[in-house]
Amino acid sequence: MLQVDEIREIIEMVDKSSLTEFSYEANGAVIAMKKNTGSVTTTVQTQPQAAVEPQNQAIQEVDPAKSAQPEAKAEEASQAQADFDYEIVSPMVGTFYASSSPDGDPFVTKGSTVDTSTVVCIVEAMKLFNEIEAETNGEIVEVLVENGELVEYGQPLFRVKKK
Repeated sequence: MLQVDEIREIIEMVDKSSLTEFSYEANGAVIAMKKNTGSVTTTVQTQPQAAVEPQNQAIQEVDPAKSAQPEAKAEEASQAQADFDYEIVSPMVGTFYASSSPDGDPFVTKGSTVDTSTVVCIVEAMKLFNEIEAETNGEIVEVLVENGELVEYGQPLFRVKKK
């Protein structure tokens, strides 16, 4: 279950972003937020998993494109399983930046060689820019997020084939 401070941080980030709707589910708890005329409305539910499913179906009906994503991601994950040994994940909720400036080249791209201290991206959280290091030696085989995209804690950002 998320802590109150984590929920507040998520609310602030959604409020400052261009997102109009956000939902998160973990361990039977659901957080759903929807912006209405500049303000953020938040719903937090903690119910058994069976009771949560109707809520998820309602969200999928609102955006049918999102309902196809889990199937595509499952197929993608099974195909890419053999292609990588390690995933670099986001250590926090924030905005992903592939380079140090909007006009700059990305820190790494597919095929880039990294070592444990190579900076692979920046995650901005609460106006702090945090450099994320590879923490392993290898080659980037896949970049999983787009520049400027909102990322969650623990979300995979890169896939690496260790050397």
